[in-house]
Amino acid sequence: MNVRHAEKMARFKELHGSGRILLMPNAWDAGSATILDRLGYSAVATTSAGLAFSKGVTDSTGDLGRADVLENARQILTATDLPISADLENGFGHAPADCAETVRAAFEAGLCGGALEDATGDPASPIYDFDVAVERIRAAVAAKPAPDFMITARSENFLYGRPDLADTIRRLQAFEAVGADVLYAPGLPDLESVRRVCAAVSKPVNVVLGLIGSPYTVAELEQAGVRRISTGGSFARAALGGFIRAAVELRDRGTTAYAAAAIPDAEAQKYMRDAGMGGGGKEPLWTG
Repeated sequence: MNVRHAEKMARFKELHGSGRILLMPNAWDAGSATILDRLGYSAVATTSAGLAFSKGVTDSTGDLGRADVLENARQILTATDLPISADLENGFGHAPADCAETVRAAFEAGLCGGALEDATGDPASPIYDFDVAVERIRAAVAAKPAPDFMITARSENFLYGRPDLADTIRRLQAFEAVGADVLYAPGLPDLESVRRVCAAVSKPVNVVLGLIGSPYTVAELEQAGVRRISTGGSFARAALGGFIRAAVELRDRGTTAYAAAAIPDAEAQKYMRDAGMGGGGKEPLWTG
C-alpha cells in the first residue's frame, strides 16, 4: 500500500462520518468517472450493470468475472484521484474464501472499498442462507489488508422476490456484527422501510436512487437516517436511453434533433483534458 492509497482510504472513511450525506454516484468507465470527478463529487462507485452494458453482456456473475471488474476499476483509478468503491457482486464465488480473495484483489488494485452481495446468482435459490451469508462477510472483513478499506454488505432480498424486511434487517445487523463498514439493502419499498433499517443498525446505511419506484429526494433520505446515496446502474441506463432515442430518431425520422441536447465537443474535450482536477476543492466544471 502506498501513501496515496492510504490517504484516499482515510478520506473515504471520513466522508462517511462527516455529518453530511455522501452522494456517491456510480461510473461505468474511465470517462464517466472523469466527468463525475469534474462535477465535484467526492467519491465514486463502480457499477457492474453499467460495465456489463458497455461490454454487450448482461449484468450477471456469469458474464462478468473478477478480472473484468477489477480491470475496469483500474482504468477508473487511472482517470481520477477520487476514492473509488467497487461493485464486487457476490465476491465471484460462493465460498467465504472467494469473498476474501476478492477483497484482497480489490485492495491491491487501489480501491478504497467494495460492496458484496448475498445473492447467489442461482434463480432457483437466489439468496444465500443466513449463516453462509454472514460467514462470507466475516471472511471479507478478516481479509482486509488495511482497516480503512470499507466493506459494504448488501442484503438483496427485495431485488429477488423476497420482500421480507425482518430478515433483511436481521442480515444487516449480523453483517454489522462481523465488521461490515456500510450496510445496504437495495429495493426497499418505501421510506418507512428505509427508516426502520437505519434505526436498526449503527453503521452508515447506503440507499440507491434511480430504481423505478424509488422517487425519494436526497433530503427525504437524509431525514430518514441514510448516510450514503449511490445510483447503481441508473446513470448508465440514462445515458443508454439518450443514445437509443437518438438512434431511433435518425432511423425513423431522418432527423437529428437529438443533437440539441448533446454537449458541445469542446465541452466534452474539456472534461477529459481536466481529468483529476475535480472532487478536491476545484470549481466544478458544470454549474447549470
